[in-house]
Formats: sequence, structure tokens, C-alpha cells
Amino acid sequence: MRLLVKMGGMDLSTESRQELLDAVGPGGYDRSVRARAQIVLWHDDGFSVAQVAARAGVTRQTVYKWLDRYAGAGLEGLSDLPRPGGPRIVSSQARAKILALSKVSPPAETGLSHWSSYEMAKYLAASCDIKVSHNFVATLWRENGLRPHASGTFKIPTDPKFEVKVADVVGLYLNPPEGAVVLSVDEKTQVQALDRTQPLLPMTFFKTEKRTHDYVRHGTTNLFAALDVGTGHVTGRCYSRRRSVEFIDFCDRLVARYPDTDLHMICDNLSTHNSDDTEKWLEKHPRVHIHYTPAGSSWMNQVENWFSIITKQAIRRGTFASVAHLKKTIEDYIAHWNHTAAPFAWEATADDIIRNVQILQRDFQRLLDCNHNLTKKSPV
Repeated sequence: MRLLVKMGGMDLSTESRQELLDAVGPGGYDRSVRARAQIVLWHDDGFSVAQVAARAGVTRQTVYKWLDRYAGAGLEGLSDLPRPGGPRIVSSQARAKILALSKVSPPAETGLSHWSSYEMAKYLAASCDIKVSHNFVATLWRENGLRPHASGTFKIPTDPKFEVKVADVVGLYLNPPEGAVVLSVDEKTQVQALDRTQPLLPMTFFKTEKRTHDYVRHGTTNLFAALDVGTGHVTGRCYSRRRSVEFIDFCDRLVARYPDTDLHMICDNLSTHNSDDTEKWLEKHPRVHIHYTPAGSSWMNQVENWFSIITKQAIRRGTFASVAHLKKTIEDYIAHWNHTAAPFAWEATADDIIRNVQILQRDFQRLLDCNHNLTKKSPV
């Protein structure tokens, strides 16, 4: 016996106590063993079983259990005992069937949009006579890199001039014309001025900032912005509407902001960017050149990154009593941004983008063919 359990504590040898202190520290033991070692130490310090149970957040029976286990087997007794019975074996055929079923949509009669490990385990038991736990399904998914709960987005380019436009835009990023200014221009539309129905509760120690789930909508504005690719400087203005008239007015401001230099503006294919009025305006301003991103590829426009940043840092969690308040906040943020502005680092070459798109198109076609074959001949 290494110790004697007593009402007021236990008698531990110096070596035993040091062994327990080492187990409680950040060593090689898991969290469960550390918690159980702490129970023994507290009891040795003179705390009653009831007091130890309160400190550890367990029942008195649990305290007695680990004290007895330590008394009988020392530190090894604080580890979990092996569970009885042999390992559960699932055949390779059953595993293959589960994986194949996991990669196709659930049957229409289930009403499910995607599999969960619980639903997959239930379906396997009811329809395939495969009895496995949802934990087994989840582990099998992890081992094979399947994540039915997650989803992403993609878009295959359909612009017939995709490669030409990619080379044009990326060329402006990586090798801009000497002496010219490259501007990434776009609009963030329908920015909402949302006001909460009650004051915010500020962040404090151990508590996050809180706001009411309901709100009052005071109106919207449209933010026109131009990001100077070379410096990171942003020129922005809010308009009540988004039409060719507003776009041309914003372009006039850009021309005034950058006098006596060629302007290369990167825009998406929105109708306001290539309307008849815009074309007439360009004819009167020969030093302004608009370069269009490929259709469906507005992600190539760097100002989209800046829109994401201002949304996260100033708009999404903001509280605005009016549209004027929202506009003032945007203006203040732009001034703050420009104070320490720095350009984004664009590293992908046109060849990199075109090659990755070709790989996506190839993989997409393979998945379509695979799903078509699986649908024709279901594994179940």
C-alpha cells in the first residue's frame, strides 16, 4: 500500500507526492489523469471528500473511486482501464460502400440536403444493413478527407476572352505602365444604415460585446471606391443611387484627383461601366483607359479585398442612427485607412491563374462524370 485513505486526508510519501505533482503539471499526461491526480493531492492536503468533490466538480463517489484506484495501483490506476471486448471490425467492402454513398447527395425521400454522421449511420442501418456508430462514420470521413458538412463556392469562367483579359489585368498589377496610375474601381451597393433597438452592451472582462438581434433600418447608400494599386490609397464617395450618371461623376473626381497622368481603371462588366454615356465620357478623356475583368471574375479586382476589410472593420458591427451617420463613418474610415495605406501584394501571374482555371475545369468535368456514373448505379 502506497497510502492510507483517512477522513482528514492521506499520508503520501515524498516520492508519491512529487510523482502526483509532476502528473498535474504540463507533462505527458492527458487532462483526465491530471484532474484525477489533483483530486488525490487535494485529499492529501487535508480537504475532506466532500470538499474535494466540490473543488473538482464531481460527486463524492467519483472522489472515492480515484482515491481507491490510486491506493491500489498508484499513478497507473488513474488512467482509464481498457474496455472489455475485442475491436469492432467493419469490412473493407462496407467501408467502400460508406465512402461511395458519402460522396453523393442523400436520396430525395430523406429530404436532406447533405449528410451528417448521425443521418448516415441511421441510413446505413435502415437501408444497407450496415451497423456502425456515427463516431465511426465521422472518423472514416476524417481519414479520407471528406467533409459533407462544409461547402464552398466556385465559378467556371465562360468569357470567350478570359485569357486575354486575365493577361491584361494581371499585367497592370505586376508591370504597370511607367508614369501611369492604375486604379481598381467598383461599387459596394446597398450598404445599410442599421440601428439597434437598444444600446450596445460593451465588452468587459470575460464577456463579449453584445447587441440586440433586432434593428431599425434607416436606409442605404452606395459606396463608389477606387484603390490605387501602387500605393493602396483609396478614393471613395457615397451616392444615393448607382447609375452611369453617378459612375461618370465619380470618374470626374478621379480625373481631378490624379491630374496630368494616364489613368488605367480596372472595372467589372457592370452595365454602368460600359454604357453609351460612359463611352462618350471616355472619348472626351483620352488619358483614361478602362480595363475589364473577365465576366464572372470580379475577384480579380483588388478593390473587392478592400470592400471586405471595411465591411469587417467598420460596417458590419456598426450602429448608425441615419444614412448621414453611415456616410460619415465611411469617410472617417477611408481617411484612417489612407493615413497608413499600403498596396496589396499581388503574386499570381496570368499563367498561374489560367493554369489553375484549366485544372478546375478538368476536375469539375471529372466530378460530373463520376456523379453521373454513381447516380446511374447506386452503391446501395
